[in-house]
Amino acid sequence: MKTGALLFAIAALGLTGCASLQPVRVQPWQRAALADPIMNPGRDPLGKQMAEHISFSREAASGGGGVGGSGCGCN
Repeated sequence: MKTGALLFAIAALGLTGCASLQPVRVQPWQRAALADPIMNPGRDPLGKQMAEHISFSREAASGGGGVGGSGCGCN
């Protein structure tokens, strides 16, 4: 019984994934694609309203789409 539990624990640890916590760095040649107006989520006011309506309908909550103020992450 103990060997079965030990083998299960080893298999469970072997199946877990590893995540890299290194920040993703944007290369200089990728900045032009990120600066494209198509990457701006607020470029289409009607589309934004429709997405907020869908989110409100699914989540039964509204608001929270703005950006926090201080930037320290402690709110």
